[in-house]
Amino acid sequence: MLTIAHLSDTHLGQVHRRDGGKRARRRAEQVMAYLDALPGPLDAVLVTGDLADHGLPEEYREVAEVLASRHPVLICPGNHDSRAPYREVLLGEAPGEGPINRLHQLPGADVLMLDSSIPGQDDGLLDERTLAWLDAELASGRGELPALVAFHHPPVELHLPYVDPIRQFGEARLAQVLSRHPRVAALFCGHAHTSAATTFAGLPLLIAPGVASTVTLPFEGGRGISFDHPPMVAFHVLDGDRRLTTHYRALPVRD
Repeated sequence: MLTIAHLSDTHLGQVHRRDGGKRARRRAEQVMAYLDALPGPLDAVLVTGDLADHGLPEEYREVAEVLASRHPVLICPGNHDSRAPYREVLLGEAPGEGPINRLHQLPGADVLMLDSSIPGQDDGLLDERTLAWLDAELASGRGELPALVAFHHPPVELHLPYVDPIRQFGEARLAQVLSRHPRVAALFCGHAHTSAATTFAGLPLLIAPGVASTVTLPFEGGRGISFDHPPMVAFHVLDGDRRLTTHYRALPVRD
């Protein structure tokens, strides 16, 4: 059995109500402290993008500090992230503008973290380099184990007017790759700032709640984004039958 915590959209560096970015940090620290205080271990903590709010080097130094954990932390970029400082500060690599894709081999599964960001844009796309990389990694290596695929932008509409116009497009190409690899058990993403569950290409698609804020549905009223909802985290449990179960936890509001 594999147990993974999933959060997204910490937006460290985000200034809200003239607080100098302290609110976003407090909420991210609260979630990470909650995970570190769990009595049992987690196989990994996934953070699916928008780690920083402006993609600045100083924000990534804050990200490295706040997301440090006793559990393995796996990350991918979002549309608020900037590839060059992300690489340099978080990965210790030379700055570069190519997509940031990583394979992580956990004891019971392969986790592939993909870069769906388009530099300078809010919507998303898995480019040809990323899809070729995904196809090759799924075909090679530990084919006997299930694979989990994560990225920032959801590749489907979620019926959120605030989010749907800037979702991941070109999704038919992703579906074609996934159709060749039955070992893929589920897909994870962020970007929507809401805890949600749907399907894509016949697979579970689980959307992590946003740590910094929550996007609301039209019938809930408001202006589409709320800073009053609590920070949340998802727990995904993948069992021996490759069946995924997700539990969502809301933490107390401390703002």
